[in-house]
Amino acid sequence: MSFFSRCSSAVRSPFSLLGAIRTATKRAGGTVHNHGGSPGKRLGVKKFSDQPVIPGNIIVRQRGTLFHPGQHVKMGRDHTIYANAPGFVRFYKEKWMRGERRFVGVVLNRGEVLPRDEVSLGRSRYCGLVNLNSPALQPRRLVAKN
Repeated sequence: MSFFSRCSSAVRSPFSLLGAIRTATKRAGGTVHNHGGSPGKRLGVKKFSDQPVIPGNIIVRQRGTLFHPGQHVKMGRDHTIYANAPGFVRFYKEKWMRGERRFVGVVLNRGEVLPRDEVSLGRSRYCGLVNLNSPALQPRRLVAKN
């Protein structure tokens, strides 16, 4: 074999001068970021507008204050908004400084709207100690016997 033929074969295959080349027998798997993480926290709106709620029902679970508490609702330590009185859920917006804030409230009667016009309608009050509509508290009528 001449010197010229050896050089021409080296030009054809660049690895022939280096000897044998190992190839991978398995593909590269790569790495996993976050390794599956933690389970979801089930955040979001739990009771939508016009749905009935009772005291203690969770209306919104959130991180931070996407929704702010309005009438007859309170906010928990983890920013969960829950009902404080029985009624129906209402979502509304109010101007706040230069922007708007989203509020969640509970109205006692289905047809009411929020924000409430307190000048004409008065404050909405709920006292959970006594049910004023119970039949036991209604005045009794005496019927005269003949």
